[in-house]
Amino acid sequence: MLINPWARSSGWNGINIANVQGLESVRLNVAGLAYTSGTEVAFSRSLWLEGSDIDLNVFGIAQKLGEGAIGIEIMTMNLGEIPVTTTGLPEGTGATFKPSIANFAVSYSRKFADYLAGGVTVRGVSQSIADINAFGIALDIGIQYVTGNDLHPEKVKFGIALRNVGTPMDFAGDGLSFRSDPPDGTFQATVDQQSSDFELPSLLTIGASYDFYIGSNSRVTAVGQFQSNSFYKDQFGLGFEYGLTVKSEERFQVRAGYKYEEGLLNDTERTSAHTGIAAGFSFIQPFKQDGPQVAIDYSYRTSNPYNGTHALGLRFQL
Repeated sequence: MLINPWARSSGWNGINIANVQGLESVRLNVAGLAYTSGTEVAFSRSLWLEGSDIDLNVFGIAQKLGEGAIGIEIMTMNLGEIPVTTTGLPEGTGATFKPSIANFAVSYSRKFADYLAGGVTVRGVSQSIADINAFGIALDIGIQYVTGNDLHPEKVKFGIALRNVGTPMDFAGDGLSFRSDPPDGTFQATVDQQSSDFELPSLLTIGASYDFYIGSNSRVTAVGQFQSNSFYKDQFGLGFEYGLTVKSEERFQVRAGYKYEEGLLNDTERTSAHTGIAAGFSFIQPFKQDGPQVAIDYSYRTSNPYNGTHALGLRFQL
């Protein structure tokens, strides 16, 4: 639930909650969904910690409705096949199992004024193997405030988002049962074990962004963010994006971000595989002037160990 699977916003390292707009807002700050224009459809695939054989797939669709928009996001995580081991056969039985991890979200956001938008996301979380599963419900809320001057009325943005507030989860299923002799008697009975509840990883993020315009065809956006995690170290992030405009529409964007937490620079104290640096780019091609667009997004996040995380995405703005 803390993973950002989208190729575009992960190029910032996910620190752009103040200025994220459209479908990817469902993951970072749902308020930005209100700025969806028309219909947006996107898909992204990530090679998570290359060398670990883990990959992520995410699909979503957003639709503008009056002063607001609705969005749907579905993310799955493929961990591959894992050998089945037992106490009698610790090196494996020859069988394998395949964990299933997924979450899906339904979001609504709207503009309350030209300068203020807010929204809410309801997310379902599912984790399972063949005979054990857990399910939970989480709630995200977010607000974005924009301001500026007459020429660029949205050059300054502020955002705040509260994510992953929801029900505790616990695992249940036949995998927690076994046959055993009761203390009294000569027969066997099925014994059910109870698993402990665990909380969802709630977090609060506060961010800001500022657009600098260079001439008539270049934009540089600077962003900053603070993230307070309930079970992890607090994080600070800085990033930028450069956008090149051709024929009144942005056609190319390059971005980078750095997210810092205590102990990140020390190999013996670091508690995250990712080492804080991310970068990415987007190519945007309109089908016609001021009409539908298609975009290709790519991002890379450094890590130690493994060889970093790659993400590649495709977006359609209709």
